[in-house]
Amino acid sequence: MKIDWTKYILSFFITLAIFLGAILLSNYFSNKKLSQLQNIQDKIATDILSSEVENSLLEEESCTDVTNSVLSGELGSLADKITYSENNIGSSDELTSLKKNYSLLQIKDYLLTKKIAERCKLKFAFILYFYTTADDCTECVKQGYSLTELRNKYPALRVYSFDYDLDLSAIRALISVYKVPKELPALVINGKVYSGFKSVEDIEKIAPALKDTLPKEEKKAAAKITPTVSPSEQPVADTTEPKI
Repeated sequence: MKIDWTKYILSFFITLAIFLGAILLSNYFSNKKLSQLQNIQDKIATDILSSEVENSLLEEESCTDVTNSVLSGELGSLADKITYSENNIGSSDELTSLKKNYSLLQIKDYLLTKKIAERCKLKFAFILYFYTTADDCTECVKQGYSLTELRNKYPALRVYSFDYDLDLSAIRALISVYKVPKELPALVINGKVYSGFKSVEDIEKIAPALKDTLPKEEKKAAAKITPTVSPSEQPVADTTEPKI
């Protein structure tokens, strides 16, 4: 039987063209994603430099000029960029670098806002939230939702979230200072560590001074509300010593 080599050769070249086209298309989109991350990185570098200048200026400001957390707007913007990158680009060295810069900016905001609050007698509340991105940490997802709800309820509350497994010396220092355990999620409230999921009601019981951060009208309204907590939502007893 005579073999039609023309047909086989044509099929080979068509298959090769499809294969090479797929590779080129994949490289194009990969390079585009990397370019997007590079643009974000450049913006963050500018934001961090700008924040350092702002920090120096605000240390010289009078308390009458201080109205809010200095870097909170930038933090929200960077958080959105990280979420977008995780959902659309996936894990990469560039995204890890992005998260490191975001974490450093959070620590800067935390230290600056604490200093301003002490100097100007402002009523801010602070929570450091340590989580993991591991797929099996469903409690971390729940904790994130409850902290968002709490932050919406108390505008003067500052919540700073840190990936426990992120290889960053500044985060390792925080973990060491507050002796944060590996059992996640974990919260640092008033210098004390609480492991495991905590509901909004749990945190309000742990930090009753949160209500003091509300305006007088809202504080009176909150005082009239007695939340009902089911037995399953009772705060988990913390057996660790206070960590400062």
